[in-house]
Amino acid sequence: MITILMIHPGISLIIGLIIIFVFYWFLCPKKGGLALISKFTQNNKRALLEDALKFLFNCEYTKTISDINSLAGHLNITLDRVSRLVNRLTELELVQINNLTLTLTDTGRSYALRIVRIHRIWEHYLADHTSISPSDWHNEACRLEHLVTEEETEKLAAQMGNPVFDPHGDPIPTAEGELPKPKGVPLNTLKEGEMGRIIHLEDEPRSIYEQLVVLGLYLGMPVYITDVTDKKITFIAEDEECVLTPLFAGNITVEKTADESSKQSKYDLLSSLKIGEQAEVMGISPNCRGQQRRRLMDLGIVPGSNVSAIMKSASGDPVGYRVMGTTIGIRKQHADQVFINRKIKIK
Repeated sequence: MITILMIHPGISLIIGLIIIFVFYWFLCPKKGGLALISKFTQNNKRALLEDALKFLFNCEYTKTISDINSLAGHLNITLDRVSRLVNRLTELELVQINNLTLTLTDTGRSYALRIVRIHRIWEHYLADHTSISPSDWHNEACRLEHLVTEEETEKLAAQMGNPVFDPHGDPIPTAEGELPKPKGVPLNTLKEGEMGRIIHLEDEPRSIYEQLVVLGLYLGMPVYITDVTDKKITFIAEDEECVLTPLFAGNITVEKTADESSKQSKYDLLSSLKIGEQAEVMGISPNCRGQQRRRLMDLGIVPGSNVSAIMKSASGDPVGYRVMGTTIGIRKQHADQVFINRKIKIK
């Protein structure tokens, strides 16, 4: 016995209309599914092309030889795929090959500079105007650089006062494509007894940059080399001893100085203020940026203001400070970012 399931004519009509609608939407020229898939694919290809140009520009800027193997390693793609990418770049007259070395043409260099400018302006914005973690600035800027327009970026740059450096110390190309020559030397080239100030923290690879962030290193920070071996570099930064491998230290660029103050921090930290002590705020660490910095300033932690430690919480953190006639609670991790000049004990 065969049972035939009959579908109501009205339901059949609705199902048919849905199928026709989905089919029509998928084939719609501008906003349909096929168009979206095509756009997504094209955007991925453009992003890969722009990432390649950025890498080749960075090699050129740092005077590093680049070839297909190094490009494939940086982009994390196969040699077959990178070969097709290089062929596309040469067809567009953005790249040329000389003795297996990849170099940018004038057009390719101009294109790369535009992407670098967009990337570094957005990194500056993310650092100073959002609460995004420092270890995420670079990756988020990498995503945005392929999505935003030059017009949007130039408007943002104007609102921020046209910054000239990104938060890692890299110079931001001008709108005309001008970029100063690199300066400074890697930290791992300094000898015992030499001093300097950090002017750049390399943000790639992320694993190394995150370690530098954990150490609290920041631009402008004075360093004093105390020991150098084949396996480690030991230096003093703000009264703290730091130890890095030569590989990690190579991701820090410093400008040599002869300033004796580089041996130690000039000011104490707010977190060192004992109950009953008073001090003058000298500044906030450049390593404190974005919403955290603005919050401290809104609380009255600005250069010249007086601050006193008046009480500790039951756990010892946060500590209550008196600033501009108001008692505020500040956690140690934030008080570590405030430089002070001790005065006298409160009676």
